[in-house]
Amino acid sequence: MSSLEMVRTVLRMEGTSKAFAGVAVLRGATLEAYGGEAIALMGANGAGKSTLMNILGGNVAADQGRISINGADVEIRSAREATLRGIAFVHQELAMLPTLTVAENIFIDSLPTSGPFISTAEMRRRSQELMGRLGSTVSPESPIEELSIGDRQLVEIARALRHEPRIIIFDEPTSSLTEPERRRLFRVIRGLKAEGVVIIYITHFLDEIFSICERVTVMRNGETVWSSPITDVDAAKVVHLMLGVSAGEGRIREPITVTGEPLLRVVGLKRSGALKDISFEIREGEIVGLWGLLGSGRTELLRAMVGFDPIEAGTMLWNGEAGLSKVTPRQLHCEVGFVTEDRRGEGVHLPLSIRDNIALPNLKSLLNNFRLIDSGRERELAHTMIGRLNIKASGQNQTVGTLSGGNQQKIVFGRWLAANPRLFLLDEPTRGLDVSAKNEIMNLIIDLASKGCGVLLVSSELEELMRVCDRYLVMNRGALRNELPGSASAAELMAAIAEASDGNGSWS
Repeated sequence: MSSLEMVRTVLRMEGTSKAFAGVAVLRGATLEAYGGEAIALMGANGAGKSTLMNILGGNVAADQGRISINGADVEIRSAREATLRGIAFVHQELAMLPTLTVAENIFIDSLPTSGPFISTAEMRRRSQELMGRLGSTVSPESPIEELSIGDRQLVEIARALRHEPRIIIFDEPTSSLTEPERRRLFRVIRGLKAEGVVIIYITHFLDEIFSICERVTVMRNGETVWSSPITDVDAAKVVHLMLGVSAGEGRIREPITVTGEPLLRVVGLKRSGALKDISFEIREGEIVGLWGLLGSGRTELLRAMVGFDPIEAGTMLWNGEAGLSKVTPRQLHCEVGFVTEDRRGEGVHLPLSIRDNIALPNLKSLLNNFRLIDSGRERELAHTMIGRLNIKASGQNQTVGTLSGGNQQKIVFGRWLAANPRLFLLDEPTRGLDVSAKNEIMNLIIDLASKGCGVLLVSSELEELMRVCDRYLVMNRGALRNELPGSASAAELMAAIAEASDGNGSWS
């Protein structure tokens, strides 16, 4: 190693190993990071990225390994020690207190004082300085619950900057951001790099790393398999390194045409400010893509169908034992599997085990003759779903909150698969997942359709919809504006959106 590299190297992690319940998740992983540069930390679902960063952030203790910062070996045994070492962690799931102000959230763990009293004036002043450093004009007195996701993320970054960190870890920072918010975040990161800060950037959007990062490190199966300047790789190379194989492109299921009676017919669904006279049908065995702009009403439609949000008018007809007959949203909810876009907030119970999460929606089928839960049936159900979905875990008693995002999403599917619904409503089922986990979820969707289930699929990634859908419903401003066949090209789908919105709106 040259003397220049010795000077520039701010962080080095060597021989880092970690096992949970006897399952190795890190096997001698390494990472180097240089001052003033952003390094992309890439890897498929379960590659070990999050565990490696949790060790650096003091949230998890390594079994083996060495960490050096600016050439000196250090021990990091807690998140507080990591902060004292100049390490900050901006998590994908923002830890905000929504009813408190921006200033209170920034200083929540160390409120400035004047004598025995909290100095609100000093807190506001310093908060304004920190937010201004990030190019934000948000008032320090604004409640967090009134801010957009992008502004909340800037508050999280400001909280990290309060400690003047020299290393900042960004974990999937753009998964919930709009395009303008993403560009603003990139400007902030470039400013931090100009100050000599090390940025460790974890994302599943490959294009982002070529916009913001100077170097890339790839992990696979708990090991570091590649590290180089970003100019030495392209997107295909990174995918190959992550998966060990070339990622498939194009369709993974050719579109089919399904005829006959619909499984579900929706007629004239309305709600002021959200849904306008929505009518469509879904048949058994078909995958229907719901495609539209940000704020077009896709999520609102799915939630209204199952009674999560109210409707003011409209009818839904379900093809049950007596044929098509009218159902209420509450009744439809009992017939379908609904995968929410917020898997951590609404899809799973993070503190509970895999077995408990899978069992909860299926308790009636697990009761014995005494109307008590049969623990044997419960274990067998969990065992079946773990095997069917290839869930990577130490066992069915593992807490769901300790699983990777991809495995958590499989738990969400597993909860519903056990109930054998004939229709699945899937709202962004691959959001926040890496390439490998996305492929697994998409193949699961295809498997459901091949077994006769109907699927209504919402995704913000057009390429993802085009891999599996049999037809598309184009939505804009709460109304269905067009329907296209599965053979439609990306240009045709884009044209349909442009026509529906007169060229206005922002892409979701």
